[in-house]
Amino acid sequence: MYSTKLQLAISVMAILSLASIVYAENIDPNEDGSQYAYGENVGWLNFEPNVPDPNVGATVTSEKLTGFIWAENIGWINLWPENYGGVTNDGSGNLSGYAWSENVGWINFCPDVPGDSNHYGVTIDHDGNFDGWAWGENIGWTNFQSADLYGHNVKACKVKFEDLGSFVDDWLKTGSYIPADLDDSNDVDFIDYSIFAGYWLDYCPDDWPLKN
Repeated sequence: MYSTKLQLAISVMAILSLASIVYAENIDPNEDGSQYAYGENVGWLNFEPNVPDPNVGATVTSEKLTGFIWAENIGWINLWPENYGGVTNDGSGNLSGYAWSENVGWINFCPDVPGDSNHYGVTIDHDGNFDGWAWGENIGWTNFQSADLYGHNVKACKVKFEDLGSFVDDWLKTGSYIPADLDDSNDVDFIDYSIFAGYWLDYCPDDWPLKN
């Protein structure tokens, strides 16, 4: 009986651990404040709020955006509201779908303007930089264009050539706390390389040790 309870407790802990990984944010990889969009009627939207909660902050994958972002004037915005769609990524950085705010309603990440053929939706480029505009019926436009935001922008972590250089620098090293030791085995080998290859040119997981 004791053994069964112990195994159950370990299983629950493992599930909770995985849940934290899934929801942990991967915004602002260079820690230079690349976490802000601007709503003309609501002010700054923070994609990496300083709140110790695994659900807080945006997590970007090749399929979707998840997590909660913060706007001082309207509160929390849910990027992936359960049972209500969410913000999707087509794998090439073209976002669509809707985020949800309890205070202002839906926010469209791929809006159409009647009679205007221009694309105003939010995109993410090959370096992880957000661009474009989102639209909320009750708040108007939210701007992701860094050129208009006094240098502020939103950026997601992506695995790039710089990370490959960092990985090569650690190749075949042994010891503790080596950034390229992605499986925590205290050495850098082909297992770590296979993990690295799985992330190549894709979005980094949270706390990516090779981020530049």
